[in-house]
Formats: sequence, structure tokens, C-alpha cells
Amino acid sequence: MHILSPSMLSADYGYLADNFATLRRAGVTWIHIDNMDGAFVPNLSIGIPIVKSVRKCTDLFFDVHLMINEPIRYVKEFAAAGSDLITVHYEACSDLDATLAAIHECGVKAGLSIKPKTPVEVLLPYLDKVDLILMMSVEPGFGGQSYIPESTARIAAVRKMIDESGREIDLEVDGGVNDKTVQEVLDAGANVIVAGSAVFRGDLYETAKRFNDIVTARDQA
Repeated sequence: MHILSPSMLSADYGYLADNFATLRRAGVTWIHIDNMDGAFVPNLSIGIPIVKSVRKCTDLFFDVHLMINEPIRYVKEFAAAGSDLITVHYEACSDLDATLAAIHECGVKAGLSIKPKTPVEVLLPYLDKVDLILMMSVEPGFGGQSYIPESTARIAAVRKMIDESGREIDLEVDGGVNDKTVQEVLDAGANVIVAGSAVFRGDLYETAKRFNDIVTARDQA
């Protein structure tokens, strides 16, 4: 299944409930929620109280991305706040096996992300422990960046790994995905697309519906 997961990082935080309702009307089912600690990445965003608060106003699938050092410290709290999927970074965990196990113990799906310069081969030992792999196609930390062209080959390589594993693992891509790059990312094998400014601009309903239709059309192909 192909899924659009709009990035809450680009939303108007004063109107989140309205934004979520609009996304729902446009056919969107996921929302990507970036959490940053100012240490693993040079930015701060969201946090557990915000996730808990917005959980009350929507039934969207919460695709929670933890860009924080040693996320195992907060897994239980993010799960309790309403996360449906918690993705952590390979580069941020001293004990990745324990972190992924902790996520699953909370009854939510576990995702694993890598930065653009991290070799894709590091994912191989964890393919039997994750439900999703998130490929960063920009350096994590800020929205509105341009897609790194070398990401396409990396996405294709990870899609091949997943297919050869025989497991049903979602392949998500985040960073610089817009009207000009989305088809390339989909062709490379991604089935979950994170888009921020490409969705939260102009008329939200129109942009979200158009982008969602582009992504989900792959299921009718």
C-alpha cells in the first residue's frame, strides 16, 4: 500500500485540529510527527505533551519520528501519548536491539531510520526487527531542504534488501519530496512518502488531495 504521511513540522500549529480534519477530508490517513532534541539534530520540535494533546483531536495514524539521542529513554511515554509507529535512528542508539524491542513491547510498530551518509548495509541485521525503514533524503533537522539526488540509488538498494528478506516492511522517504521528485522516489521503491511544504502550502485541501492522489495512484497501477 502506498501512503502519504504529511509532515506536521510544516503545519500551522495554531490550527492543528483544523489541519488534521482537512487532511482527513482529502483522503490522508497518516501524519508524520518529527521530534527533535537539539542534540542529535540542531533543532527542537514537538515533544510528548504535544503528541498527547493532538491525539485527542484526530484518528490519523501517528507516524512518530524520534530524532533524539538514546530514544529508549522516552519510548514508553511516546507510546502512551498515542504513537502508532515510533521510528528511531540507527546513529542515535547505543543498544538498537533493546530500543526496537522496547517499542514493540509497548504494542506499537517500530521503525528504523538512517541519515543520508550512513551506509545502507547497516540495516541488514535489523530487517527482522522492524516494521518500517525511513530513508532520510536530506540531513535531518529542518524542513524545506532540497532532495539529495544520490538518495534514489540508496532507496532502490533498500527496496531490494526488503524484497529479498521476504518480510512486509514499509519503506518511507523523508526530505525534499515534492511534485518534481515524488515520482522518482516512488519508482525507486518507496511506499510511504513524507512531504511537508509540498502539502502545507496554499489551499491545504487541494494540495493534500492532489499529492495523496499521486501517491495512492500507485496502488491502482
